[in-house]
Amino acid sequence: MTHELKKIFKEYGNLRAKGLKTVLASVVALDGSSYRRPGVRMLISEDGTMVGAVSGGCVEKEVLFQAASVFKTDTPKMMTYDGRFRLGCEGILYILIEPFEPTEALLKGFHRSIKTRTPFKILSYYVKEYGEHANIGSLFLFDEKPIPLGAEPDSSERSTYEQTLKPCYKLAIVGGEHDAVKLSKIALEMGWEVSVSVVPAEGKTIADFPGIDELWNVEPHDLPVEKIDDQTALVLMTHSYVKDLKYLHAVKACKPMYFGLLGPSKRREKLFNEYIDLYPDEDYAFFESIHGPAGINIGAEAPEEIAIAILSEILAVIRKQEPIMLKDKKEGIHN
Repeated sequence: MTHELKKIFKEYGNLRAKGLKTVLASVVALDGSSYRRPGVRMLISEDGTMVGAVSGGCVEKEVLFQAASVFKTDTPKMMTYDGRFRLGCEGILYILIEPFEPTEALLKGFHRSIKTRTPFKILSYYVKEYGEHANIGSLFLFDEKPIPLGAEPDSSERSTYEQTLKPCYKLAIVGGEHDAVKLSKIALEMGWEVSVSVVPAEGKTIADFPGIDELWNVEPHDLPVEKIDDQTALVLMTHSYVKDLKYLHAVKACKPMYFGLLGPSKRREKLFNEYIDLYPDEDYAFFESIHGPAGINIGAEAPEEIAIAILSEILAVIRKQEPIMLKDKKEGIHN
């Protein structure tokens, strides 16, 4: 959800430059089930612009309608949305709508956290009662130092929704062929930060990978491994056996949240065996963390389909899910 909030803050800057007021709508509680869960947010400007979503699209118009009074009074408001009667979702959403006027301290804290990839918290104080309430609202905590989003909320006799937001998911792609472009494009659509690594001899530029955050145009031994953290998925897809060997050695000490290797099983085994021959005194425990061939078996053939298969496996791994068809799932989707 950090990437959604990042987009909200970015758009807020554009709307503020136009002189438009904005409010933030946050799902802070849920009774039953719904399309999305507490912690999702959307930004609304007084001209009707909406950024983000709190549902699959069915609730947003009602949120826009309810936000009108917040623009007039600058007083936070609680709204409820009962999907049981309208949508059959079997849930009631409790949504906090509050003026979104971050101070310079809050803006600096947020952007610093995003840049340094450090977690932060949001505390939202609310009541499950429809209407305007002067003492509800949200606090952001950077390094445990609270900064209110608007007026200081009253924490006494209020329910609290606490959320820790970790750094944005990042995808590090090693390789610059056509399929790497497709993989980066879909990851960017998901809101992930994307870095691509190529060697200088390939003659690639950042323009070859539209929208990515960084291009690492370096030899394998100069790969900036310090940027591959535990919120980063790493995919090795150079289509070069020799390069893959070099990159394996370069990233051996990395601890990404996912490590994928493109290519068939026979190629993977050959790669591992030759690595052992080249570096007989090293620890090969990191082999166990490598998903190769990368991806889930969905019959993927085209580069776009392969990208979807890889990203699906990444999500399954980082969220500790066993991929199955939802119709075969015995429990709820989010259990």
